[in-house]
Amino acid sequence: MQTEVYNIKNEKIEDISLPDNIFNIAWNPDLVHFATVVQLANRRNNVAHAKDRSEVKATNRKPWRQKGTGRARHGSMASPIWVGGGVAHGPLSIKDYTKDINDKQRRQALFIALSKRLADGQLKIIDSLSLANKKTKDFKNIIKTLYTEVKKNSLTIVASSKNNISRGVRGLEGIESISAKSLNAMDVLKKKDLLIEKEAVNEIIKHYNPTKEKVTV
Repeated sequence: MQTEVYNIKNEKIEDISLPDNIFNIAWNPDLVHFATVVQLANRRNNVAHAKDRSEVKATNRKPWRQKGTGRARHGSMASPIWVGGGVAHGPLSIKDYTKDINDKQRRQALFIALSKRLADGQLKIIDSLSLANKKTKDFKNIIKTLYTEVKKNSLTIVASSKNNISRGVRGLEGIESISAKSLNAMDVLKKKDLLIEKEAVNEIIKHYNPTKEKVTV
């Protein structure tokens, strides 16, 4: 798979060959959806909890005697039908919403997402995105040069999380930076435009290559 590499001045400097098993995979919406659902479910923080009748603080005394009053019988003030009693069928924090996905499926979903962005012309490879300093305005000028405007829904993929880019994008709305080793299908697809360092492409191939072949660009 051939694609172009640009510098920060938006000038084409070379053509590189990308591995087909990562950047040229047919679109599979079912697998991508499944991977996204799993990620959202595992990210869910279940804090909603309603006390049932065994958890509420209430007396164990019967409200009134069993017979002879003419009223319905009751055994406890903790019953759900009483004000201040336990909740029947309420949310429980012990409920587990996590889902499982195997590594092969997760990796394949990422490859499908990268292939989709490349096929749609929404993935651009830059030779280097390192900033001499950590100012947001410097990265903003780079984005304007590459796209003629500041994209508010883009993702920058860098080779290392220590890259100054991660600090340079903090002040730009809708733009995020992520390390090549922390990619997932949802992050790739939720952003419309991807900027990837050339070195980050090598990191992706090295880190996610299922065959562990020595492939570089």
